[in-house]
Amino acid sequence: MRRPSRALRQRFFDIAIPLAVTGILVLVVLDPSVEPGNAKRLGLVLALAQGIALWWRRSHPERVMAVALVGGLGIQLIAPNGLLPYAGLFALGSLAALRPPRVSLVALVALLALTATNLFTAKDEDTLFAIVVVLAAWAFGEIARSRRATIAEAVRRAASEEQARIARELHDVIAHSVSVIVVQAAAADEVFDARPEQARAALRSIETAGRDALRELRLLLAVDRGGAGAGSANPQPGLDRLDDLVEPLRAAGLDVTVHWEGSARALPAGVDLSAFRIVQEALTNTLRHAHATHAEVTVRLDSDVLELDVVDDGRGLAGEPGDGTGRGLAGMRERAAMHGGTLEAGAARRGGYRIHARLPLGAPP
Repeated sequence: MRRPSRALRQRFFDIAIPLAVTGILVLVVLDPSVEPGNAKRLGLVLALAQGIALWWRRSHPERVMAVALVGGLGIQLIAPNGLLPYAGLFALGSLAALRPPRVSLVALVALLALTATNLFTAKDEDTLFAIVVVLAAWAFGEIARSRRATIAEAVRRAASEEQARIARELHDVIAHSVSVIVVQAAAADEVFDARPEQARAALRSIETAGRDALRELRLLLAVDRGGAGAGSANPQPGLDRLDDLVEPLRAAGLDVTVHWEGSARALPAGVDLSAFRIVQEALTNTLRHAHATHAEVTVRLDSDVLELDVVDDGRGLAGEPGDGTGRGLAGMRERAAMHGGTLEAGAARRGGYRIHARLPLGAPP
């Protein structure tokens, strides 16, 4: 049985929490100890207002907190046996999860002051219990905010590290192009007068190499390579080495099939490298996290776009499928984005997990 998606669960709680809080507050106001009359009618209005306000606790947490404080104080005066500020608990948790402590702590103090009014109407131990519940609501919200900030920082750091790694890998491509330009320029200068045709051929080679180098440099303008050393003496891998990539995976027990669609053509070096790394990372994640037995890689080549599909029969990456918080997934998205492409990850239609990347190729070389 498949678990409901995060969006579906959130929608359920967005509806259930306001309804439940409204119902509880109405029961508090309708308690027989509350005398009938205008006060009870006002209490019902305050209960309804607080419950409705909770619908916007994520989009307008400060305003919802204010409504919960005012309404909670009113109900406390009308029906002091309520003990807990029910709407205030959820409003405070959402505020702490969405705003820094300098904001949420002010709301915490205000809600604690409201809860402390139970000292006049309830036992000391009951009041202490209510105060502990308020503190717990703030703590859970703050933990959620801190976790979200930690994940965001980890993704940012992963993207920065991936940019530096991509820069190092592309160093060899750019260095090769520049070397070709230097050698061909020197050759053209030597034979310019004696053999003009040979000089023109050298100039055409310089033009081609220069265009290739400019295309790669545009991808790296915003990338800090740090202290990257010289590139490897071995050529950078490309899609033509997919067979070499999948053989060790097959030996490890993952049955991988590779399909090619479209007409073969020469790919820009940076796109070819990034495509290879995306497939490599996707298959590595499949082997390590998905508990899959089979994976299928499809490479589609059109005139202006390269598409990659990696589908397995496992249970997806660790954590919530498609949540995009994995470091490997962040790196694959960064690679696709550097070439003006996109990458999608999530559950496949027939089960398992799917990585789909689109990398623009530009005009054919």
